Amino acid sequence: MHDEALADGLVTLRDCLRWAASEFHLAGLFYGHGTDSAWDEAVALTLGALHLPWNVDPAVLDARLLPMERIRIVALVRARIETRRPLPYLLGEAFFAGIPFSVDERVLIPRSPIAELIEHGFAAWFPVEPPARVLDLCAGSGCIGIATALHLPGCEVDLADISSDALTVARENISRHDVGERVRAVESDLFAGLAGRRYDLIVCNPPYVDTHDLTTMPVEFRHEPALALGAGTDGLDIVRRILREARDHLTDEGVLIVELGNSDHHLEAAFPEVPFLWLEFERGGQGVFALTAAELDAHAASFA
Repeated sequence: MHDEALADGLVTLRDCLRWAASEFHLAGLFYGHGTDSAWDEAVALTLGALHLPWNVDPAVLDARLLPMERIRIVALVRARIETRRPLPYLLGEAFFAGIPFSVDERVLIPRSPIAELIEHGFAAWFPVEPPARVLDLCAGSGCIGIATALHLPGCEVDLADISSDALTVARENISRHDVGERVRAVESDLFAGLAGRRYDLIVCNPPYVDTHDLTTMPVEFRHEPALALGAGTDGLDIVRRILREARDHLTDEGVLIVELGNSDHHLEAAFPEVPFLWLEFERGGQGVFALTAAELDAHAASFA
């Protein structure tokens, strides 16, 4: 059946959802960029294509769609299956901590469990006063830093990344959320461009995929920038540098929070004497640790 004829038969939003979910299931797609099933992917695609919110009134399911809307949904479903591009790239948008961010192939798609920490204002480490200065290191789209600025309206945030392309996207998101007075984007190879600057909180989602995982990842991940994924044989090339250098950029009461996913076991093996605090998340996620400035001081010799 030609796509135009197919679109004519998909009258309501409910029709589009059912058809898209069936097509995704048959295609054997991988879901790891904001959804975890064919149905959730179909919901995200159709609502995104129609610019409808996630909490839209269910009565909309039986609304008749315009021909151009149906054609757009069919085209997006075809593109998702044929190209294996992650859905946020097709839509140009991803949600993080409940906030929309512009994304494309210049940046990693936001999906970090650190969103939960942001939503709680990092209260486990700052129960009285929120952090005044925050660094989002390896910032990519800027989602972690900008979401922090939006949830903690009193803080100032630096977004640092080695990729000028990524920082272009980050600046778009700074403008999109009108936080330019408190958030700035800095091109920096980790801390190299941040001389003399200290932060109460450094949050980092660096490249951490080891060589084996990088070569066996589903096709969807190959659309993301390799610079933002791979980090050597054990996935720790960047994290080792962060552990060596972070203390010079933290206040004495500061905290370092780093995500390294399933490379967490490599870190434990590399530094068995270090008391990494591994964080737990209500919505799932692994491999995020926290270290205080005092702990970085105590184990400086290990990181040297």
